[in-house]
Amino acid sequence: MLNDIEFVLSHTTHPGNIGAAARALKTMGLSKLKLVNPKQFPSAEATRRASRADDILANAKVYNSIEDAVAENRIIVGTSARSRTLPWPMIEPRELGRKIAAEPERRPVAILFGTENSGLTNEELSLCHYHVYIPTNPEYSSLNVASAIQLIAYELRLAALDNKDIIMPEPECDDPGELPATGEQVEQMFEHLQQVMEHTEFFNPLKPNKIRMRIRRLFNKSDLTDSEIRLMRGFLASIKKYVPQREEKE
Repeated sequence: MLNDIEFVLSHTTHPGNIGAAARALKTMGLSKLKLVNPKQFPSAEATRRASRADDILANAKVYNSIEDAVAENRIIVGTSARSRTLPWPMIEPRELGRKIAAEPERRPVAILFGTENSGLTNEELSLCHYHVYIPTNPEYSSLNVASAIQLIAYELRLAALDNKDIIMPEPECDDPGELPATGEQVEQMFEHLQQVMEHTEFFNPLKPNKIRMRIRRLFNKSDLTDSEIRLMRGFLASIKKYVPQREEKE
């Protein structure tokens, strides 16, 4: 899915925004960037702001017109921060992600971004099937173009994950102490805890109450690891060792 989505920047005036856009795309697993009449590109500033996403800059395609840039796209989406004179189908980024995921036959998709100051022109927006808008604070809706790209790219990645187009690798654990504790370890810790509670007279086993069940429930919520069990048992041992010393002093 993500390989079928192209981000098109029209008449970008600051090369740093092109670099920041490349970085935003790469962090979300997107890679296709198109530029329409950028004021300055290639640029050392764009490369610097890309921060190791310079491969996306190297593969970016430059066009003389937005019509040429979207000629092969089956869905064209324009970003719009404000209501235009002519009503147009408006969708939020999350809905856009679901739509792209559900309609593979309508790919590749182009998502258009206009100039930093004024966005897309009405003529450019008229090329679009949908207008996507980010529901920002109405009292301060100003968004940098790279920030808008990051937000939309994030929602597209979530949609791809939900659609199982991306399989995230299981996190690796090199520290055995961070593995989940075994049932035996947990039971041994509870037994140790009960001994300490009896030793400190916090818990009297001859008086029926729910304290033991509540403490068990408390620790079961924590998904204890091997290292956490050992930490708790070390702490309990120190308490049991300290109590008779305190009694002797008293």
